[in-house]
Amino acid sequence: MKQHTVTDSPCGPLTLVAEDGVLCGLYMSDQRHRPPEESFGTPDDAPFAEAKRQLAAYFAGELREFTLELRLRGTAFQRSVWERLRAIPYGETRTYGQLAADLGAPTASRAVGLANGRNPVGIVIPCHRVVGANGALTGYGGGLPRKRHLLALEQAAPQALF
Repeated sequence: MKQHTVTDSPCGPLTLVAEDGVLCGLYMSDQRHRPPEESFGTPDDAPFAEAKRQLAAYFAGELREFTLELRLRGTAFQRSVWERLRAIPYGETRTYGQLAADLGAPTASRAVGLANGRNPVGIVIPCHRVVGANGALTGYGGGLPRKRHLLALEQAAPQALF
C-alpha cells in the first residue's frame, strides 16, 4: 500500500512517497520523470516523520548522510548507479565518467546519466552531486537552480559540526 505527503523545503514542496511504510519516492514540483500523482497512494503523514526530520536537519546544514530505509524500484544497473551516488561524500562532486569508471564500465557515462535522471529519491540519494566532465552543472531532474542551491548548501555547511 502506498502513502504520500507533501512537505515544504527550501527547494519548494517535496512529495514523499512510501510503500508499506518505507520511503520509495521523493519528488520536487515540476521534476522531470515525476510519476503521475495518482500513483502516489493515499495522503497520510504517518510514515514520514523520520524522513521529514532528516530532511529538515539536512537543509539546516546539520545532516551529512541520510539513514532512511529505502525501497528502490529500478533495473540492476540503475540500482548500482544509485548506490554509487550514495557513496559520494557530502559537499563533493563526481562526474558521470568517474561514476561509470567506478562501476567498471568506463564508456557508460551516458547510461549513468540516464540512471541518475531516474533516481526516485532525489536529495536522499544525492544525484545533485554529479557534474559534467568539465565540472559544469549539467542536467538535473529538479532543474539547475535547485541543483545549484543544494550544492551551495553543502559547501556552506560548517565543517566543524560534523
